[in-house]
Amino acid sequence: MLIYLGARSGQMCSIAEIATGYGISQNHLMKVVSELAREGYINSSRGKSGGIRLARPAEQINVGEVIRRMEGDFSLVDCENCIIAPACGLNCALQEAVEAFLQVLDRYTLADFLVNQHHLSALLKLDMLPPVTKA
Repeated sequence: MLIYLGARSGQMCSIAEIATGYGISQNHLMKVVSELAREGYINSSRGKSGGIRLARPAEQINVGEVIRRMEGDFSLVDCENCIIAPACGLNCALQEAVEAFLQVLDRYTLADFLVNQHHLSALLKLDMLPPVTKA
């Protein structure tokens, strides 16, 4: 959703528009919108000229931070209920792997994923949408 909103360059977008662009459920996106708004990544407004858009420039949205806030628990396995947990090193290795994964994502902002604007616009069929005025 953030990539879509970033590709729309600050314009207000509807959930229906984004759902159509990605070919996914509006109901699912409503949950995502709620969470992204609560975390301060998007602004949403109701009404005739309402919609959603990024709350700040794409350059200021760190991907690692978004993943941490949106995903919450990164437990890959349930070591708490495992009989060999006290003697096993798997949990430590998995924790290390998750940290490495997040460190890579920390090096990126949303803007890094918007560099191929023309191709993104074509894939999401943004060129076919009527122009929207910036609010």
